[in-house]
Amino acid sequence: MNEVARILADAARGEFPPMDGSTTVVPQPNPRDAGVLAFTAHSVIFTDADPAWVRARLAAASSDPLAASMNPGFLVALMARTGLHMNTIDLLTVADHLPGAPPLELREIEDPEHPRVARALKFRDEVRVWAADGGVLILGRGVAGRWEAAIEVDEAVRHRGLGRALATAARHLTPGDVVWAQQSPGNARSVRTFQAAGYRPVASEALLIAG
Repeated sequence: MNEVARILADAARGEFPPMDGSTTVVPQPNPRDAGVLAFTAHSVIFTDADPAWVRARLAAASSDPLAASMNPGFLVALMARTGLHMNTIDLLTVADHLPGAPPLELREIEDPEHPRVARALKFRDEVRVWAADGGVLILGRGVAGRWEAAIEVDEAVRHRGLGRALATAARHLTPGDVVWAQQSPGNARSVRTFQAAGYRPVASEALLIAG
C-alpha cells in the first residue's frame, strides 16, 4: 500500500495524523494523482516535486503556518512547479460500505463514449455509471486507488431526496470497505446531501490534475 493510501485508510477509520502543525510530504501514488490533504493541524502533500522545495515554499507562504498548504500562493507555485492544475479546494468525506441492494432503481450505462463516462475516466479508473430517473451516480477509483462517488441530479427533480438516495446507493455499490466523495464547500446543498447520506468530513483536498 502506498503512503497516501495508508493515510487515507487510517483517516477512514478515524485515525488521523498528529495535530502538531506539521506537514508530511510523500511521493505521488501514481503519475496522475498529486495534491494536498489538509487535516486538523496537519497537512499531507503528495507530489514528486523536491520535498526541500515544497517546505521552502510553505515557509514563504503569506498565511498562518497551519493554513500554508492551502494558501493560494503556495498552490499556484505547486502548479507551476509540477505543470498540473486544479479546479477547486474540496471537502473530502467518507462513508462505510452498506450491505444489500441500493434504495432506488438504477440502470447501468456501459457505453464508454457516453459523456459522463468519458469525463469520469479522466479522473478515475474502473469507472461505472448508473442512471436513475432524473439523476446519475458515478463510481470509480480515484486518488491512491480509493473508491470515489459523484452524483448529478436534474434541476427539475431537486428537493425530492434523489441526491441523498444516489449518495446512499454508492455506499451499497462500492466494492471497497468505504467510499469517498468530494464536495465544494460553497455547494452547501451537496454538502448537506452527502452528510445526510452518512458521509463524514475528513479533510480538505486540493487535487492537481493534468491537462
